[in-house]
Amino acid sequence: MSYSSMKELDDQALVHRELQLERELMDTRFRLKTGQLEDSSRMAKLRKDIARARTMQRERERAQSLSRNSLRDLHRSSFKPGAINTEGEGAAGGFLKGIVDKVTPAE
Repeated sequence: MSYSSMKELDDQALVHRELQLERELMDTRFRLKTGQLEDSSRMAKLRKDIARARTMQRERERAQSLSRNSLRDLHRSSFKPGAINTEGEGAAGGFLKGIVDKVTPAE
């Protein structure tokens, strides 16, 4: 997600986007360790997107004269994992489905 498209998001959506990206990064790390990750550049892309989101949050906090991480603290409780549709390999726990499919015996 580009910086300009993040500018269009409201505060809550921006925080939720960052939290979703953090989940995707964790999922991608897991996939890398288990040998399921096909595109290793995905991790770098996710880290950069997280940095963009945090930079945008900090800019908004400064503009509103808020303390550091106050937007994240304010909107974190309303975040529901998987509610935001994202593209890419780590979208909404897709790697868990792959693991379940491998572990579950075929009928």
